[in-house]
Amino acid sequence: MENFFNYISKPVHPDDVQVWLDMNNIIPEKVELYADFANGLHQLILDTYLGLENENHENDIDMSDEDNAKHFEWCWKKTIDNFNKENLKFFYKGEHFEHFKSFFDEVFYKQKDEKIRKQIKSFFEDLFDLKKPFTKSDLDMLTDLYKSLDKNLKK
Repeated sequence: MENFFNYISKPVHPDDVQVWLDMNNIIPEKVELYADFANGLHQLILDTYLGLENENHENDIDMSDEDNAKHFEWCWKKTIDNFNKENLKFFYKGEHFEHFKSFFDEVFYKQKDEKIRKQIKSFFEDLFDLKKPFTKSDLDMLTDLYKSLDKNLKK
């Protein structure tokens, strides 16, 4: 149990973080690019989603799982297209799609707690911030997402 607690909470020494980043070929400029991708997708989802309740329950729309899946796919395609316009071409489907789809299903579409939904922006900001202290868990998440996006960036 102590190992798990250390994995999610104990900061890794900055020198060890740099060794980790170097070993995994994580390039700061690409981290910034992938942060832009995640933040752009998130903002588009927020701006275009019709199903969230508001405090007055005005204009509430009951969205089915199928509606949510279609909304995510539309936002995903739009995000890919926006990056294509900047000559940054990502494959449409792949492990990166599955990572983000799973994340947004759990933390946005199916999430009942508004406080958790509101933390998505800061989650991505923290995840991609190379200047902050990292735990081993943070490094694993960053590395997984980085590699899945990097593998699906057309070279």
